Amino acid sequence: MKRSLAIALLTIATAVPALAQSRPPEPAPIATAAPAEDWTVKPEWISAHVRFLAGPELQGRGSMTRDEAIAAAYVAARFQGYGLQPAPGADGYLQKVKVIRPRLDGGPKLVVGGKPTNGATLLFGGAERVEGVATLYMGDDGAALPAGDVILAGGPKLSAMAALRATRGRKTKLLVLRESEETQKLWSRLGERPRLDAYLASQAPEEGVSVVVLPAAAFDRAAKSAGKPVTMTLPGLVREAVETTNAIGYLPGTDPKAGVILLAAHLDHLGVQPDGTVMHGANDNASGTAAVLELAHALSSGKRHRRGILFAAFGAEEMGGFGSRAFAEAPPVPLNEIVANLAFEMIGAQDPKLPAGTMMMTGYERSTLGPTLAARGALIAKDPYPEQNFFARSDNYALALRGVVAHTISGWAVTPTYHSPKDTVDALDIPFMARAIQSLIGPARWLADGDFRPDWTAGGKPTE
Repeated sequence: MKRSLAIALLTIATAVPALAQSRPPEPAPIATAAPAEDWTVKPEWISAHVRFLAGPELQGRGSMTRDEAIAAAYVAARFQGYGLQPAPGADGYLQKVKVIRPRLDGGPKLVVGGKPTNGATLLFGGAERVEGVATLYMGDDGAALPAGDVILAGGPKLSAMAALRATRGRKTKLLVLRESEETQKLWSRLGERPRLDAYLASQAPEEGVSVVVLPAAAFDRAAKSAGKPVTMTLPGLVREAVETTNAIGYLPGTDPKAGVILLAAHLDHLGVQPDGTVMHGANDNASGTAAVLELAHALSSGKRHRRGILFAAFGAEEMGGFGSRAFAEAPPVPLNEIVANLAFEMIGAQDPKLPAGTMMMTGYERSTLGPTLAARGALIAKDPYPEQNFFARSDNYALALRGVVAHTISGWAVTPTYHSPKDTVDALDIPFMARAIQSLIGPARWLADGDFRPDWTAGGKPTE
């Protein structure tokens, strides 16, 4: 163990002597010490958070790893140090979430038209058995992919990911692709191991699409069996039980009937890659976690607010949003009491498409929350990348699907350092982060002290 990691762990252990012990008593109201306009977010506070979370000792905080758990313990220690309580009904600041993570020992078994087909490589999936009738598509336009249980897609210029996106909502069970330079690169990006569908242990497995690649010659032979039955099985499928960790703190309000605000971020990243490369994840998402910590720091200083405030750092967002999904499935307060949810994701750099100092809010036009906060000084604006569908790609979505007005605030969402080894602390714009977080404190206090409740605009509430 490196000496710096040992010191960090000793600090955490000292700061959180009893995370799993009984909840501390309800604190008495605190006298006003720092009104919103007088509170200053210091860059050195932000730097301290991100340098620990994205430092070499935590090895990129891989989802469902010990490093992720250490990061959660750090956040929990800060929550306790700021005077927050555990969430209602919880015994401590840490929530362990059990996830079933499949792995494949060996390759898939593919039978087309009654004949075994060799050389199949599984890219995505998780279903132990898939069967249906083959439909052949040799076009290059992914959006034109036909419907069917099993699609054999072999267009020479067909994008594998475009084809996969086209299967959504069509009840396709299996997509068989002809090997190409693109599928080879995709396999390499996956670390030459299939990405299988994990799921919460408390829920049934989801029925996703399995994606298989066949060598060109094998695909061409299989294509002659269009209209015939296809079966794929995973004889080497093993289902492992693993854990992710959420850190949750609570600032009680003075009016139990006024509702609760949820401020959240995910704390995990991509960890260590198969080739040993560490993906530090400073922007994604040590930066968002730092925002939640500094909002907790500011909002817990001064008088108590009318509404309660939940602060959360969710685990395993990168592997399917399991921390936020577990929270939404079993929330510490009824979901109808959560007035609004703001998630923070990648706020470490200024987007060149936005005015200086401004962040974007995903789904800005979907509710009245963003425009109302912006009118009160929050440096937020519309998402300039609607085609990316960022609204549905972060932890806010698990809450939004259940009716909570929930959005994500980001900086430069398409920064070149995204999911790369270059996403390090040195690439962050910490002064920008400090100014951006500072702009949210006043509006957050206003939301916590008032009776404004945001609504979805017409057609803004998402559905599955």
